[in-house]
Amino acid sequence: MSDDLFSKVYNPDVLSCLANLSNDEVFTSPDVVNQMLDMLPQELFENPDTTFLDPACKTGVFLREIAKRLIKGLENQIPDLQERVDHIFHKQLYGIAITELTSLLSRRGVYCSKYANSEFSITHFENADGNIRFKNCNHTFKNGRCIYCGASEQELGGKKREDLETHAYEFIHGMNVEEVFKMKFDVVISNPPYQLNDGGAQASASPIYQKFIQQAIKLKPRYLSMIVPSRWMTGGKGLDDFRNEMLHDNRLSIIHDFKDASLCFTGVEIKGGVNYFLWDRDKTSPMVHIINDNGNQGKIESDRHLLEPGCEVFIRNNELVSIFDKVQKRHEESFATIVSARKPYALPGDFFKDPRKYGYPALSEKAITGGYTIYGLESLKRVKRYIPHNYPLTKKNGLESYKLFVSESYGAGTFGEKTADEILGLPGDLCTETFLQFGPFKTKEQTENCLSYWKTKFFRALVGVKKNTQHCTKEVYQYVPLQDFSKPWTDKELYEKYGLDQKEIDFIENNVEAMED
Repeated sequence: MSDDLFSKVYNPDVLSCLANLSNDEVFTSPDVVNQMLDMLPQELFENPDTTFLDPACKTGVFLREIAKRLIKGLENQIPDLQERVDHIFHKQLYGIAITELTSLLSRRGVYCSKYANSEFSITHFENADGNIRFKNCNHTFKNGRCIYCGASEQELGGKKREDLETHAYEFIHGMNVEEVFKMKFDVVISNPPYQLNDGGAQASASPIYQKFIQQAIKLKPRYLSMIVPSRWMTGGKGLDDFRNEMLHDNRLSIIHDFKDASLCFTGVEIKGGVNYFLWDRDKTSPMVHIINDNGNQGKIESDRHLLEPGCEVFIRNNELVSIFDKVQKRHEESFATIVSARKPYALPGDFFKDPRKYGYPALSEKAITGGYTIYGLESLKRVKRYIPHNYPLTKKNGLESYKLFVSESYGAGTFGEKTADEILGLPGDLCTETFLQFGPFKTKEQTENCLSYWKTKFFRALVGVKKNTQHCTKEVYQYVPLQDFSKPWTDKELYEKYGLDQKEIDFIENNVEAMED
């Protein structure tokens, strides 16, 4: 087989055209795959003994692009092209598909045939799978959850799903990879599934990608690289233990971070963005090369620690690190101390729709003399409802004081985005779960001074340390310092108070949207 003939058969462009299966099973483009491969020592592709594993094959694009590099890198050592191809596909490249469909796609992308023992395969195997296997696994449920991945038995178990995809991915469901393939792997690289429905309200989903990373680390490869959502860096459901493991792992070498996921996955929205990383088994230095990639707007690169003193999350913006450090050195109380938890008055978000559902009396659309005012949502619009003074509320903290009501959810988790409009709450005002409460305050003047602080760019820059989704809970305000609200605040005063230099000021001014007065 000639080089020209092989290149014609081995089409490198078709995988760029595939649509994504879903937002949690996203196909990776050849361009992104090659950016990830560029992080690896390139001599790996000149070694006929280097082994590669993709534990979550979808199209085979990782194995295909690795094969192209090996075909070039081993040219001098194995001059005959067919002999070289046979060696690479039989002894260096391995994959585990996530579904039967993706196993066929992967073999088609790698071997040019969905069956590796077909006459159309560019290298012949004795079995149809070749080195890209798929095994239909089942979840092992205990107390309603899978012991391996945490999937809900209600969502993914039962006879009704017998003919449907189980989403019980073999790599994280008790598989002994080294026993199956009879070898250790030098490189594990992949784009794993991102989440599974967990049976919660409103199509609630739990992350699953961290389990692929944890399982891959157990294999002790020389290098590990995966592209995953970036929520693990600062928050995310069920990710606390995983984040702690990663941020204390000196083997992380490079994190290439995209706040806009569309820079990697065209047409796909992943709130909080995505990142791909390089984990190096033999690395001991605590310094990590961080790349903030803003596409056409450029990249900001820095070598730094994953954790700053006084911070329990990863600060994604390189430019924000020095600002955070200057604020922390003052050891001030956190603004979070005056932010309520969810449901500040124990009223759910859909309370206005039918309060009787929760055992409460009906509400009035007209003001009641001597009564209270409730702010909430109805048909996605902010409205007010009214209740008498003796209404059976279970929580009343701050009810008779001044306060601010701010949305618990707004935006998409983009750094510096505008917040939703606030509501200045008077004595006798309360709210549903739609809002959090700042306060309480003794006077209206203090409340307005707090509002002036909340609207500064400085305030929202520090909110950005932890906020990476639309949700803005009490914890998001952890690293915002509390101020003296006997006076109003401006950005200029805050820049001076914390000694920000012009570069730091420019970063805030250029990246945080201005709020209207």
